[in-house]
Amino acid sequence: MKILYLCHRFPFPPKRGGKIRPFNMIRHLSAAGHEVTVASLARSPAEAEEGKGIAPYCAHYEMAEVANPIQFARMVARVPTSVPSSMGFFYSATLARKVRELLARESFDLIFVHCSSVAQYVTGVCGIPKILDFGDMDSQKWLEYARYKPFPLSAGYWLEGIKLEREERRLASLFDLCTTTTRAEWETLEGYGTGVATDWFPNGVDGAYFAPAAEPFEADTISFVGRMDYYPNQECMFEFCAKVLPLIRARRSETKLLIVGADPTRAVRKLGDLPGVTVTGSVADVRPYLLRSALMVAPLNIARGTQNKILEAMAAGVPVVASRVAAGGIDAVPNEHFLVASKPEEYAQAVLWILDHPEQRQRLGAAGRDRMLSNHAWHRSMQRLDHIIDRCLRTWRNSRREPAYQAGTTT
Repeated sequence: MKILYLCHRFPFPPKRGGKIRPFNMIRHLSAAGHEVTVASLARSPAEAEEGKGIAPYCAHYEMAEVANPIQFARMVARVPTSVPSSMGFFYSATLARKVRELLARESFDLIFVHCSSVAQYVTGVCGIPKILDFGDMDSQKWLEYARYKPFPLSAGYWLEGIKLEREERRLASLFDLCTTTTRAEWETLEGYGTGVATDWFPNGVDGAYFAPAAEPFEADTISFVGRMDYYPNQECMFEFCAKVLPLIRARRSETKLLIVGADPTRAVRKLGDLPGVTVTGSVADVRPYLLRSALMVAPLNIARGTQNKILEAMAAGVPVVASRVAAGGIDAVPNEHFLVASKPEEYAQAVLWILDHPEQRQRLGAAGRDRMLSNHAWHRSMQRLDHIIDRCLRTWRNSRREPAYQAGTTT
């Protein structure tokens, strides 16, 4: 089967959330014998150069390099319109042209789109079955941002959320089947009532790459792992350092917090001035920092879909203390596979309980890893994807549509 696969970030190397899910899909589909053509964006010459590493995992790829200043201008230009600014940020005339040329030149059996922001490149295509993997319902994330940002930023995020939710409904109606990452996100999608077939399949984790260490951990070290140019990560670390860490250090004064993630802002770097806090910035490999930790915290107040950082820590046998919203995207049982908290006192109590009881750290670590291997292994997720694709193709064939092609319209 020939598949055209579009995604919003060039999916190699798979080092961040927006790249991990599409990369694993592309690798799986290619390994299954399908001829996969990848089309996506690169946001710098360095990313474009790194992205060439996708070649062994697909039959062909098309890349359009964009510059952030231009993309931000496209976002701003859409503010006074009904079109979500997100669509501007992920629009490239070059990529649109390449997609049109591919569709005119090749006969694809399936179009698969990951992320609603790049669905715009193929909304006008018919005669080919199309699947849209929303991943997370981004509109709900923007609406959540509006609760945490000061005015007038809050109004901007609210407006974007409302426009994007309307666009998600419209886009869903133009595809043959739509998917999400978690059951909760699927329920949001189903709530749109578009009448289009829907399903979900989870993110996975590489249990061989994220494996427990033979070396001992540091009994007073806790960690947080995540990109630090991402607002939900920033916001939760500001709150954790202000309200939770002092409670922990009041009981265990030697407790250290490692904030591990690329591109920390100046405000995030200032957290490193606090007693016991280290802000690493970008690191070549997060595993050494994760594995030396007694536990990882994921106290996110804003979280949609699956937090890969939680999957990776649990696969590595490192216990996790997560917020309830972050825990919602993980197929695991609170108190059995990880701990869940909401208030500063609850976070401190959970962290201290693990630090004070090494045997419980071992129990939670082992249980968490077993759960990841059974419920969040990529091969199991990809089995669900195969069934979803088969369902889409079967339904599409039964609809007896006549093959036809129309040029893709973009927003």
